[in-house]
Amino acid sequence: MYCYKFRVFFDEIEDFVRDIEISSTDNFESFHQILYSSIGLQGNELASFSICDTKWNKQKEIMLIDMGDEETEISEPAIYEENDIYTTKSNLPKFVMKDAILKDFIDNPHQYIIYEYDFMYPKIFFIELLKTFKVENAIDLPRCTYKEKELPKEEKRVHHPMPEELNKDDFGNLDFNDEDDEYDDGFDDEDFLDLEDFDEIKDL
Repeated sequence: MYCYKFRVFFDEIEDFVRDIEISSTDNFESFHQILYSSIGLQGNELASFSICDTKWNKQKEIMLIDMGDEETEISEPAIYEENDIYTTKSNLPKFVMKDAILKDFIDNPHQYIIYEYDFMYPKIFFIELLKTFKVENAIDLPRCTYKEKELPKEEKRVHHPMPEELNKDDFGNLDFNDEDDEYDDGFDDEDFLDLEDFDEIKDL
């Protein structure tokens, strides 16, 4: 059995971090639940995941519920253009969280994912897959293994509009390098998969 370790960032709060471990055979609804509970969100708003390429361009969208054609007004994918304007294009493949298994959507050993919570007043979290490793069982999964900083109390009570523009350089400066990770999780390097073994998970 394989486990994914993800790191979560929130650009509006410096040094905000959540480390999440979850089974590769779990679904995105379970991922959503551990995210909002560990972040400190109420969990009563709509949310979505966007599977991204290495430049944070959205490739697939995974919704909490089937929105049908209602999502056409917020067409996808979102792309960071050269002028730093966060723009959108249409026709992303869409899936539902309860039916979407993580391993079926993780194609990169350092997969990028965007988690958007509350479509009216969005909070956007940036997620990277740090490690994939074997576990004996998944009884304690999913779990939050490290957290740093909290949402301010006013952020939990009052929604704030999403900025009209996001600067890609703000996210390019994030340190995704886990080699010298100060958040020690107790695993040795040999516990983790290398690139050649990564595709084995999809065949299980």
